[in-house]
Amino acid sequence: MDSIEIREAVLADAEGISGVLREITAAGKRNKPSDVDFARQHYVIDPDRIRCSVAAQDNRILGFQSLKWAVDGNPYGAPVGWGVIGTHIRPSAARRGVGRALFRETLLAARAHDLPAIDATIAATNAEGLAYYAAMGFVDYRQLDRARCKRFTIT
Repeated sequence: MDSIEIREAVLADAEGISGVLREITAAGKRNKPSDVDFARQHYVIDPDRIRCSVAAQDNRILGFQSLKWAVDGNPYGAPVGWGVIGTHIRPSAARRGVGRALFRETLLAARAHDLPAIDATIAATNAEGLAYYAAMGFVDYRQLDRARCKRFTIT
């Protein structure tokens, strides 16, 4: 089996990104859209995108991580000028270092764009997501009705 490759997402990756989202939905861990058009618009060509990285092995996308600008009126209420991160890993690819490898690339992009911090807004019921972001060095900085907001300060 080939090693895991981390690279920037391209338009042709929308199908694979959608596949990741569909697997997460099938596992009962997602209730948002997961179709190819959503993947394309929301991750690959989003105008607020800083970077979207995919983790691929044997031409199959195992997961991806999105870093976007926190713009005025962003749905997470993150401070304008920060980054907003989203991490999505196939349940079948969990615990293989995919998330850690993706975050290394995201952190490089955040530094290259002089972001002061990154917001991760995670459902309060998502124990895996909360643990992942804590392991990456994110700390709680506010709480919403059904979510916890974690911050990673760029140094």
